Amino acid sequence: MDKQFNIIIAGGKTGGHLFPGIAIAQALERSHPDVGILFVGTTAPFETQTLEKYGYAHKGILSKPIKGGSLPKKMVSISLLLISLIQSLVIILRQKPDFVLGVGGFSSFTVVLAAWILGIPSAIQEQNAIPGLTNRLLSKFTQTIFTAFKETKGFVNNPKVIYVGNPVRKTDPMASGSRLNLTQFNPDKFTLLITGGSQGAGSINMAVMDALALMDPADTLNIIHQTGITDESVVQKQYDDLKVPATVNAFFHDMPRLLDMADLAITRAGAGTISELCIKGLPAILVPFPHAADDHQTVNAKALENQGAAVMIKDNELTGQRLKETLDGLIGNKTRLAHMAEMLQHLAMTDADERIAAHILKQGIKA
Repeated sequence: MDKQFNIIIAGGKTGGHLFPGIAIAQALERSHPDVGILFVGTTAPFETQTLEKYGYAHKGILSKPIKGGSLPKKMVSISLLLISLIQSLVIILRQKPDFVLGVGGFSSFTVVLAAWILGIPSAIQEQNAIPGLTNRLLSKFTQTIFTAFKETKGFVNNPKVIYVGNPVRKTDPMASGSRLNLTQFNPDKFTLLITGGSQGAGSINMAVMDALALMDPADTLNIIHQTGITDESVVQKQYDDLKVPATVNAFFHDMPRLLDMADLAITRAGAGTISELCIKGLPAILVPFPHAADDHQTVNAKALENQGAAVMIKDNELTGQRLKETLDGLIGNKTRLAHMAEMLQHLAMTDADERIAAHILKQGIKA
């Protein structure tokens, strides 16, 4: 298997779509000595900067989501589809990929559709129990559907489905051997990791600060807080005002290492996050994003809570007092935390990236 193998991975913009694609790209590189990988997606700074950090080539295309928004905005999005399709066809004809993989997000639609038009093997990877509109549409055109949930809505009994779990990236290769600059980190203290995902979550940030104001965390907790770009300076000032040492950043690129260091997370309930928590066995307080398509994050969180693997607080019920009470019930309860960790690891599927990579190589080379 020494022939050059080219693949296009389409989609992104948010970490929930982008990081599974990166995990699959890493697995392909481990499996094939000469693989060429091109990501095609949006020109959003998070997407382009993240892929640059991981060392992957990237091309942006014009695309906007059709679902939601006003009628004029939908019309603009639809008109851009033709432009986006032409761009995708040109990229594929130049790149000559052996395989095209869509990882979700509106920018993946015309790329996978162009692969279908040109007769190139393709697949989509669906992270959630309730598929997004893009993957629902693409399921008609692609040969394979990789799912993270055994009973993904709309895909049950579909012969194209291969149930593999969610791919989880390995530690950032650019961060290997580097030292995280953590503020007054004490390995003997309980470590709390707070993150609202790649774009942050204002409701989580606010509730955490309100909860900490009711507690005395300075002597008992290490706090690592990913705020998102909007709230970074405000949250840092609140920690300073409370005289609570904390490591605060808009975004951490080496989240896998932070998950290894943490004892408890407060986070959203995206499918990628759920998979990372399961693989790491990290107990969590899950606050589903209330505006996620078809409320799929609540479905994700409820599935873990029903297994005793996590605690769910709905976004509209999240207050400082409620969060403080939940933290008080977990931080000092080693038995419950150990049980949550055990249940998470029972749910983990650790080889999704390898299984998807193996299928891609087999189908692409066969073609």
